[in-house]
Amino acid sequence: MTEPIIYELSVPGRQGVTLPAPGVPLAELPDAALLRDDLPLPQVSEVDVVRHYVRLSQLNYGVDSGMYPLGSCTMKYNPKMNEDAARLTGFSQVHPYQPEETVQGSLELMFRLQEALQGISGFGAVSLQPAAGAHGELTGVLMIRAYHHARGDTGRNIVLIPDSAHGTNPATTSMSGLEMVQLKSDERGNVDLDDLRAHLSDRLAGMMLTNPNTLGLFDEHLLEIGALVHGAGGLMYGDGANLNALMGIAKPAALGFDVMHINLHKTFSTPHGGGGPGSGPVGANETLAAFLPGPVVAHDAEHEIYHLTMPAQSIGRVKAFYGHFGVMVRAYAYIRSLGAAGLLQASEIAVLNANYLQSLLKDVLPLTHDRTCMHEFVLRGQVEGAPDVHALDIAKRLIDYGVHPPTNYFPLIVPEALMIEPTETESKRSLDHFAAALTEIVAEARRDPELLHSAPHTAPVRRLDEVRAARQLKLRWRPESQD
Repeated sequence: MTEPIIYELSVPGRQGVTLPAPGVPLAELPDAALLRDDLPLPQVSEVDVVRHYVRLSQLNYGVDSGMYPLGSCTMKYNPKMNEDAARLTGFSQVHPYQPEETVQGSLELMFRLQEALQGISGFGAVSLQPAAGAHGELTGVLMIRAYHHARGDTGRNIVLIPDSAHGTNPATTSMSGLEMVQLKSDERGNVDLDDLRAHLSDRLAGMMLTNPNTLGLFDEHLLEIGALVHGAGGLMYGDGANLNALMGIAKPAALGFDVMHINLHKTFSTPHGGGGPGSGPVGANETLAAFLPGPVVAHDAEHEIYHLTMPAQSIGRVKAFYGHFGVMVRAYAYIRSLGAAGLLQASEIAVLNANYLQSLLKDVLPLTHDRTCMHEFVLRGQVEGAPDVHALDIAKRLIDYGVHPPTNYFPLIVPEALMIEPTETESKRSLDHFAAALTEIVAEARRDPELLHSAPHTAPVRRLDEVRAARQLKLRWRPESQD
């Protein structure tokens, strides 16, 4: 029987560390008035500490534990080779204040990553500064705003955003001081072209478009959308969060986008979730390259040195120092290990896996759009014959089958949405297990709906009151005596 998790492990007299004899002369202690003798430091043995944290880690579910089909998040396996590379002393022990001549290797890696992302995206320039996808969005829209202002075209303050976009797009627009106008989707999940045409004006700053969108669909009117926006004097921002479906297959710059962020922590297999770290480099074409945030890394071929520089009309820094360097190392290792052919294959398998899983499940739960999807697809968690069962009940019951639930209730335009992204790193066996679990859960919903309402039954923590948790936040554990 597994021992319970006990936080109160401290026992007077226990010791986990024996300090070596000092190798330097001892110094006098400071004024006794500055010392504390009542600090409640725990007294625990090393084995107690190790067992405590190992048990806690075993309660968590992660991509190393099993399938993690969070739609839009691209939770794919993170090769451990990337972790080894990021831990190399030459990368992990550098400091951003070091002189450029002492960190040439790190600057070269950043420069080569910029070049690799340019090649993959088709953009002429890349900045690695943004810290995550939403941060990259903000950066791109600020660049569009700066471009119009630099031309004296300050009346352009409207950004068009489809209702199938990522949820951060409206917030990005608002934070940039611009006005958001939402566009409808048509019956096939594309941007409604008539609605788009109705909103073209001389106030148009640009359009933010997620492609593939959050329905997992490639917009069939993409080139026409770009032509309409450009014809009205606006610019196209590409939300690159779903690049895992296109990497190596199509270059966003060739599809009509002027600027786009790229999630290293999704497409390029660096760990994310739990608060980060992320990384959202931004690529731009010749129209916007001069407005990229800096510094970016440049190469002086004559003197064979790498140095930091600011683009001519840069919007400035958007991140302290140079971005999340450890994430860059992991992404570069991933790109170099796979090569062009491997990146292409990763995207092809991601799309194949999603379409295979969609074919298994489209008759189990209602499918939003019955057409070829890209890397993800959306089902409605509505079971015929079980009207009181909701998407959340289905998701919680999946935990009992050893599978992490997919994204719930997003995109917002789909009632009871279940957004499923298997990624390329899942085997056919994993996909079949997921489909079989969901099929059985739907049968349970009709047979015994209470089984779903009270799920999960096997997890370390049962279903929580999420409304209460949001309203009565407790972000720090305290012993009962301190409550």
